Amino acid sequence: MKTKKTLSLTLAAAMTAGLLVGCGGGAASSSSTAAASSEATASSEAASSAAATSTAAGKVYYLNFKPEQDEAWQDLAKKYTEETGVPVTVVTAASGQYETTLMSEMAKSDAPTLFQVNGPVGLASWKDYCYDLSGTPLAGELTSDSYALKDGDATLGIGYVIESYGLITNTTLLEKAGYKAEDIKSFADLKKVAEDITARKDELGFAAFTSAGMDGSSDWRYKTHLANLPIYFEYQADGIDNTDAIKGTYLDDYKNIFDLYINNSTCDPAELAGKTGDDSRNEFLNNEAVFFQNGSWEYNNLVGDGKPFTDEDLTMLPIYIGVGDEANQGLCTGTENFWCVNKEASADDIQATLDFMYWCVTSEEGTTAMANDMGFVIPFKKAVESPNLFVKVDNALTAAGKTPVAWCFSTMPSENWKNGVGSALTAYAAGTGTWDAVVSAFVDGWATEVALNAAA
Repeated sequence: MKTKKTLSLTLAAAMTAGLLVGCGGGAASSSSTAAASSEATASSEAASSAAATSTAAGKVYYLNFKPEQDEAWQDLAKKYTEETGVPVTVVTAASGQYETTLMSEMAKSDAPTLFQVNGPVGLASWKDYCYDLSGTPLAGELTSDSYALKDGDATLGIGYVIESYGLITNTTLLEKAGYKAEDIKSFADLKKVAEDITARKDELGFAAFTSAGMDGSSDWRYKTHLANLPIYFEYQADGIDNTDAIKGTYLDDYKNIFDLYINNSTCDPAELAGKTGDDSRNEFLNNEAVFFQNGSWEYNNLVGDGKPFTDEDLTMLPIYIGVGDEANQGLCTGTENFWCVNKEASADDIQATLDFMYWCVTSEEGTTAMANDMGFVIPFKKAVESPNLFVKVDNALTAAGKTPVAWCFSTMPSENWKNGVGSALTAYAAGTGTWDAVVSAFVDGWATEVALNAAA
């Protein structure tokens, strides 16, 4: 087993390989819950039958990736502690800062016992710190082995949430503009509607798109989530699921959708460098725009007590870029959220963490909180159906035979690559850079980062 003496080498690799992109634009938050430990039973067998009463002697420290679910995780941790006596601390990294926070926290003596990686690229940086989950009750609850992140025969990560993203659409505003969601079934349709709204923006009182903010709380939506589309279609065309040399086959189409966003939005493109994720969300909440690129994780920020929308006001459309069989395209659906248990933690803390994870995905309290409070679809046998409208839209599209767009961005070679693309997009939007620079960051930057990873 590697010890923390090797952490500096792992962190150097992590800086090169990158880890995670944000799936939420919430504000930074960091908080915790704790209580005294009580009676303990540490065996996995006991955990499989009644996790909430099978409390290990250790404690749990969860470094949460999702700012928008911080409050729900705090509440769930508190409930588990009240039921079992096991101390559970939840610390939530600021949006876009998970990698930095994880590196800092893992270097401490009291490091997280539970953290996450985004897939194979993230796992490559942290696999020396991942406990093998093979044969655990948690792994046995998965609905499919495809949600087990493996290194050889070892299961080092467990996918805990399936999500979708696309164009969140204010159907009320869309109808005021004279259209329905059913009118938009391709990039050409989207372009027609968006440009018509822009032409009548003063008359209508709203824009087509919220601001495509390019600050750190928002740029992941374009350098990662939007960039997934040209990668996905290139992989589809070439019959691959990864590459050391992206060709950029569909970057003209990437340009077209990005141009559509920035030229038909609530602000001038030159202002996007300073626009935040909160700005974009608030514009949508204030009925300033019809379309808001984001995901199912945004649902609780838009609908519910004190929120301006009901399910009848919203839907989610696929992100069309003019490629492939658009008539049969679904939402972008997948996961980049894999739980990992820190094998450097004490045996008691590891068992306490395994018990907590199992309880979250099997107990009535845990599964209900993950479905209702967090809006998650979880890939476990005892999952509760989510009330999340956007999850229902994804299910309906899939049932109708639409093909979901896979999450290929976990194959992006590094955080440095994403940042290079993001910087080039920002300069392009501001008029200080060219699209050729975006192409170079995308294609040449990919090859450079792959080579650096290989040499690390």
